[in-house]
Amino acid sequence: MAGHPKITFIGAGSTVFMKNIIGDVLQRPALAEAHIALMDINPQRLEESAIVVNKLISTLGVKATAETFNDQRKALANADFVVIAFQIGGYEPCTVTDFELPKKYGLRQTIADTLGVGGIMRGLRTVPHLWKICEDMLAVCPNAIMLQYVNPMAINTWAIAEKYPTIRQVGLCHSVQGTAMELAHDLDIPYEEIRYRSAGINHMAFYLEFEHRQKDGSYRDLYPDLLRGYREGKAPKPTWNPRCPNKVRYEMLTRLGYFVTESSEHFAEYTPYFIKEGREDLIEKFGIPLDEYPKRCIEQIDKWKNQADAYRSAEKIEVKQSKEYASSIINSVWTGEPSVIYGNQRNNGCITSLPFNCAAEVACLVDHNGIQPTFVGDLPPQLTALMRTNINVQELTVQALMTENREHIFHAAMMDPHTAAELDLDQIWSLTEDLLTAHRDWLPEWTQSAPVRQAKAS
Repeated sequence: MAGHPKITFIGAGSTVFMKNIIGDVLQRPALAEAHIALMDINPQRLEESAIVVNKLISTLGVKATAETFNDQRKALANADFVVIAFQIGGYEPCTVTDFELPKKYGLRQTIADTLGVGGIMRGLRTVPHLWKICEDMLAVCPNAIMLQYVNPMAINTWAIAEKYPTIRQVGLCHSVQGTAMELAHDLDIPYEEIRYRSAGINHMAFYLEFEHRQKDGSYRDLYPDLLRGYREGKAPKPTWNPRCPNKVRYEMLTRLGYFVTESSEHFAEYTPYFIKEGREDLIEKFGIPLDEYPKRCIEQIDKWKNQADAYRSAEKIEVKQSKEYASSIINSVWTGEPSVIYGNQRNNGCITSLPFNCAAEVACLVDHNGIQPTFVGDLPPQLTALMRTNINVQELTVQALMTENREHIFHAAMMDPHTAAELDLDQIWSLTEDLLTAHRDWLPEWTQSAPVRQAKAS
């Protein structure tokens, strides 16, 4: 394409993440003169992000330009790419509420941002704001590609595709490539020598193939090595998170025959098997980090206070290549140089054993034509069955949003595997009502209507 791309970053106050994405972009020659539009509702965080971007530009010696906005539509005007990274309601009060209220009912969680009652509430808070971005994009940059990094990823992607099907969008996560790097670490094999193929839904995709390139050019299946390492106590090796030894995913490997792409702390609450009232032996055996996300938020908030001061005073900023897909996508669309990424889009038959309209995560070819998902076919039936338990929750949450039918929020909570394993129906109804009330300032008005019908035994 002629000229230089305009990249708009909505939620630019996510400064560390923004730094990684823009740092990746500016290291690519074809994108080094990009125009970066930063938008956030928090003026202090926006100012800090502008300082970081301008110091990235100076450090790399490129001719990119940056501009800040507090008006979303103005920031989006004539954008070629729109990167989104925000959390509606923040750590306080919304994340705290999503953990503390369920705990009063005996429902304990680890991350609570993707599925479960926490994920449902986060979806209800988030999707309306994503829809507003879609409306603005249709008005001022209808051909731009949305690179969406917001959780709950599957609910968001599904809801956007349902209401705004012409928006060119992809939901992006680093779990596929990140987990492959972890497994290479566990196996003492260079990541560059690993070949894999993954498919499923976000946070519950599985490696259908996971192989090691041999010196003669052939490939060897690594699943026997992973199983042997787990059974002999040699895997998993310590990773970046000392609070979670990553045993949940290895245990599921022994049961399903395939390794899931999202972390053990996430996966523990996507299923009914690992977090159970009165079963502290399970928590200890599998090293399940209860309340992991609030702990992580507090650590990141504390760390940022020092980091922000360091960025302000630094003349140059260290720039490393991250494992995010955004710069690869932007480069391929802009230059036509093909690449392959794993992205979340409307399934449309790519995975034939999953619903046609769900959000699927598969390998995608990226070039001048945009992001093109690849055909997978049927998944192994045990993987399909497990994914459907999560898709049920996603679908009902999207239906609630699309139809403004409050009852479907309660139906979604009913269907959640972990919630249903811990609470009875009266508890699920009461907890959901409490969460909707607590989040009322962050939710659409229709979620606060009269309580749903609840049949009572005579």
